[in-house]
Amino acid sequence: MSNLEIIKQLREASGAGMGDCKKAIDAANGDMDKAIEFLRKQGIAKAAKRSGREASEGIIKLEINDAATQGYMAEFNAETDFVVKNDKFQDFANEIMQLIKKDKPASRTELMAAQMTKGTAQETLDNLSGTIGEKMNIKDIAILESKGTVAAYSHMNGKIGVLVALDKPGEAELARDIAMQVAAANPKYLRVEDVEEKELNKEKEIYTEQLKKEGKPENIIEKILLGKINKYYQEVCLLKQEYIKDDKKKVEDILGDIKVEKFIRFSLN
Repeated sequence: MSNLEIIKQLREASGAGMGDCKKAIDAANGDMDKAIEFLRKQGIAKAAKRSGREASEGIIKLEINDAATQGYMAEFNAETDFVVKNDKFQDFANEIMQLIKKDKPASRTELMAAQMTKGTAQETLDNLSGTIGEKMNIKDIAILESKGTVAAYSHMNGKIGVLVALDKPGEAELARDIAMQVAAANPKYLRVEDVEEKELNKEKEIYTEQLKKEGKPENIIEKILLGKINKYYQEVCLLKQEYIKDDKKKVEDILGDIKVEKFIRFSLN
């Protein structure tokens, strides 16, 4: 990849100008993630985006058992949206979902080795790929179980899929609302305590550099930093996020004594 292509990629990932991107790439010796960090410290890039992310067409399928205690999710990919909408592709995806629901494979590898009508899941996928003439893939699978309630939510015609488990049975509506929250707000963690110390320290370092460049006195940087970290928690932690149906409340406020056990989010973007 040429230097110009790397700069263009950084510009797309960060939203910064070409000149700033060139400086960042030079300062980071061509390392994309370090270049984004450099831009953030300069106050130029507002958010760090993953570099080198492949764009692919596909669909995320979801299933819930009748008791709403188990949820299943899988991401299926193809080269074009035309093939994703193909009946054969859709039929294969639906068969795989039923296979996941029946066998409950512990991993994608285990799924691909599972038997279908005409060979393993991998062999069936390869045959279908050869018939249609386009590369296909099952990127990932997830299974979520609970003694409480599990709900699924599909967003943007299968571009985003979410499974959520609550610790109390019979809470299908609330669980689906939380799944909708996860789809829309894309939290990285469930609670504040889950945020990795290394990541938190990196955010503090970046915010501190920004404040210094803004000329803020040392004696008030700590106070401002506390506010910025709290805002960061509200962005990345589900329980601290503003509730999408009522922005005057946090997600933790609408849960009451019900606990979110876990959430899983797949996205094609």
